[in-house]
Amino acid sequence: MSQIGAPHGGTCPKSPRSRTLRTVATLTSAVLAVTALAGCSADDDADAAPVAVQDNAPTPRDLVADGGTLRWAVDAAPTTLNAFQADADATTSRIAGAVLPALYTLDQRGRPQRNPDYLESAQVVETEPKQVVLYKLNQQAVWSDGREIGAPDFVAQWRALSGRDTAYWTARNSGYERIEKIERGKNDLEVRVTFSKPYADWQSLFTPLYPKQVMGSPDSFNDGARTTLKATAGPFLLKSVDAKSGDVTLIRSPRWWGQAAKLDTVVLKPVPRADRADALAAGTLDLAEIDRSTAERISLALKDARAGRNGAQAALAHGPGSSITPSKALKSWALAHGSDEEKAEEVRAARKKNQEAIARYASAQDTLATYVVRKSLEPAYTQLSLNGESGPLSDERVRRAVARAIDRQELAESVLKPLGLPAKPPGSHLALAGQAAYKDSSDALGGQDTQEARALLADAGWVPGGAEQPAGTKAGSEAEKKEGTEKGASEKKEAEKPAKSTATATAPADAKKKSDEASGDAPSDEGLYIVGDDKPGDRRAVPAQAAPGTGTRVLTPAPAAALQGAALQARAEALDTRPEALEAGTGSAARAGAPQAVKPDRGAAGAYAPRGTAAPAAVPGAQQALGKDGKALSLRFVLPSGPGSESLRTVGDRIVRMLDAVGIRTEVTKVPDESFFKDHIASGDYDLALYSWPASAFPATDARPIFAKPEPASDGSLMVEQNYSRVGTDRIDQLFDQAAGTLDEEEALELVRQADARIWAAAGSIPLYQRPQLVAARADLVNAGAWGFAAPRYQDIGFEKDASPKEADKKADKRTGEKTGEKAD
Repeated sequence: MSQIGAPHGGTCPKSPRSRTLRTVATLTSAVLAVTALAGCSADDDADAAPVAVQDNAPTPRDLVADGGTLRWAVDAAPTTLNAFQADADATTSRIAGAVLPALYTLDQRGRPQRNPDYLESAQVVETEPKQVVLYKLNQQAVWSDGREIGAPDFVAQWRALSGRDTAYWTARNSGYERIEKIERGKNDLEVRVTFSKPYADWQSLFTPLYPKQVMGSPDSFNDGARTTLKATAGPFLLKSVDAKSGDVTLIRSPRWWGQAAKLDTVVLKPVPRADRADALAAGTLDLAEIDRSTAERISLALKDARAGRNGAQAALAHGPGSSITPSKALKSWALAHGSDEEKAEEVRAARKKNQEAIARYASAQDTLATYVVRKSLEPAYTQLSLNGESGPLSDERVRRAVARAIDRQELAESVLKPLGLPAKPPGSHLALAGQAAYKDSSDALGGQDTQEARALLADAGWVPGGAEQPAGTKAGSEAEKKEGTEKGASEKKEAEKPAKSTATATAPADAKKKSDEASGDAPSDEGLYIVGDDKPGDRRAVPAQAAPGTGTRVLTPAPAAALQGAALQARAEALDTRPEALEAGTGSAARAGAPQAVKPDRGAAGAYAPRGTAAPAAVPGAQQALGKDGKALSLRFVLPSGPGSESLRTVGDRIVRMLDAVGIRTEVTKVPDESFFKDHIASGDYDLALYSWPASAFPATDARPIFAKPEPASDGSLMVEQNYSRVGTDRIDQLFDQAAGTLDEEEALELVRQADARIWAAAGSIPLYQRPQLVAARADLVNAGAWGFAAPRYQDIGFEKDASPKEADKKADKRTGEKTGEKAD
């Protein structure tokens, strides 16, 4: 994941890192622009949100045992081993981090740091007439086949990713298209990279670095690297990918020149999140990201262990045996041994089933007591996306009203406070607390204000009673006849009901405010940046593909934010905050299965109405529904229905109630996880949706396609990259470009903050909370857990030396300070 950041204290160093931040600035110009000058020192920023420290049991290498196998849960088997392809996912990135060169890695504050295992130095040595970066490679750095890492590998990767050769099926090439040439320096260990135009985020390039055998031809790039890697250069080697189980086995590399890996083997095991509680209880995993209910169950097991209760006693205290009183037990025994043979047989079968359940629970609790929960804040934030392509949300005033109706602080606290994590909502779209680019620019939109939200809606024409048909107007009126609409009697009756608006509605957008036009934020064609323009040398993505049933073309993501389909949905999974999830034994596995049934008596009016039906009566305290020109103001809220998305649905319920208070009705549609992103978010088939974006150390590069202004294609469709809200302005694009093109760190930060402020004002997406990160780890596993911003250092991960179970429990208690679950109890 990219890096954005400057030190938390002192002055900003004049280093290549500033150029890195500049890229961030392009993506988050608004954020950086607002506080560019103040952003150099996080300590100077009074608005800076608290930073959650990483929780990964840091341990000196001399206290880590040599050897062992780590069984690490991943969401799915990798679809490709090439991180630059469109279907690369989180498993692809994890493998690349262990077996391929990373010239720069991220530290705890999300700042890029030179990796000495591969680089002795890297710096800009010339700025005129062209920017030149000189890389000096580690003299011992070699590929697993014995060939030294050098200029040929840099050249092959540049040519593959520059976009000039369309035979390469690349997902992203930002930055590589700016390279003019790559040359050998004074010797084989020096690589000179010359840019055709300044590029602030040059540190984002060549990570991961693939060997020339992979990048050297379209065939090896497109197909060869999907299932195997011809050469690697990391502390681990790729041994195998099991076609049946999906297990990926990595082994310690004998050619690694750095500090030797402590582990012999790392096995990445595909385990769906809904099944991880059971896998941990069975002892088949050592490390796994988990949901809140699983964390609570582990916490309960640790409490029992500290209280001296074993699993069997725990089962009787709060498990399957907790409801068995002495009188019930006596009665059951009597019936089981009574004269009524038919009844006795039935009771004996029930007793046996109950005993088996108690035994399973007892065994599971004993095993779970050998784990700890490590927690931090993930370098990603969950947002409410507002689709501004058409319908009511195409009017900026309505989008701003939605934003002003939402209490972001309440939503953040509902997710993070029970976990004991900092619960201040993010103030930036482009950086997170602790990063140099971070500045709270949310004032450009404003905080929760019910009266202001209602005023904005009224200004946009949405008023109480506006959904009623004017007197004398009938279905099948002259206006309808004009449109050539012919309806039967039943259709006429249905037409008299308030209409529902969806993301595919075609209501015309109201005119922009004059102040927006003056500031350059009006959606004019002047100075328009065309996403995916096919001019030679400026190709940013593979050709667009039309989303089925829509007028939208979604370009394959171009930048380094490698969140594709399922990967984005995985990030959208949040932790369960339902009260019932706090009860023992309500793990995610128990909730796995088909989507939940619709419950009309829960939530606000319209929250669970089937698509196409009228909303039920408003809940007490709700504002009268609004309408305009005979149409009701109702927004289609799309949420995933899978067992790993409980928290998103809980947050969605709260948002529904907040919108109800200002008269905005919602139609909640729950869809399968596998179709949530592809069929709804990417295709624009929604009004409101919740999903997450990762933070980046290079926002100018990585964030630009997320907020770039969509461009109409010649056939009338809309071309977007990763801007799934379809809201953007020319000025935001310009700020990103300027931030990516300046080599002055402070200027880049300022430009990024300016861009962020304008992104806030456009109200296409509303950051709600930084995602929590909960990781279950074996108590004796060290240098692994919730890393936060930092990249894992794979060679340091391992198990403590000679740690007896009692010592491991003692150390686990000390590490967690009983924070694992007591704050949530």
